[in-house]
Parts: sequence; C-alpha cells; structure tokens
Amino acid sequence: MKLLTLNFLTCAVKACKSSSASFPLHPKECELVSDTIAPNPKLIYNILPRIDWNALVVTASELGFPSLPPAAPTQEELEKDEKMMSELHTLLLETSVSEGMLVCGSCGHEYRVKEGIANFLLPNHLV
Repeated sequence: MKLLTLNFLTCAVKACKSSSASFPLHPKECELVSDTIAPNPKLIYNILPRIDWNALVVTASELGFPSLPPAAPTQEELEKDEKMMSELHTLLLETSVSEGMLVCGSCGHEYRVKEGIANFLLPNHLV
C-alpha cells in the first residue's frame, strides 16, 4: 500500500464518521518497502492539490521521514527545488507499507496490513 493511499483512508467504524480524529490512520509497527519508480513530476503536480498536507506531515513524521514543510509547496517551488521534488516522489510513490497496522486515532481500532493490503472488514459489533 503506497503512502499516498494513506492520505485518502479513514476509519470504517460508523461511530468515527463524525470524528476528525479518525483521519489520518496512524501507522503502527509498519514494515516499509521501497520500489524504484521513474520520476513523474506531472503526477506530483496533479496530486498535490488533492492531498491533505497536514495528514501527510503527520504520517511522514510517524514513519520517521525527514520533516516536511508546514505548508504544501507550489508547483513553482517544486520546479526550483529538486531535492523537495525527489523527497515527495520517494515518500508518495516509491514507499509502501507491506506489513503492520493502521490505527484509528478516535476509536483505536487496528486495521491489519498484510502483503501490502489493508483489511478494512469490521467485526459485527463495530458495523
């Protein structure tokens, strides 16, 4: 599961739908893998406006990545700063969670990630 995907996932528990703490899901005991992918600046430019930057900053810091700036960079800033573009490419597109857990900050439910696939099926008492 690419780290980019984590920026779009929220807790599936019905009681968490109204809680802002249910997003982002927090990685726990995660095993990360890195795939080499050819740089695609246009993709980064196009997905950046769709990303919740604050959630990305939280996820990146929880996984031990270098700190990101407090605000999302603009396309012009990325065109001038190759290092930032490279770091975002690595973080969003090349880094994946292969094993571990994703934990809801609201209810504490843990979603298991196995072989890069998160299990979002809930037990009956949480549906």
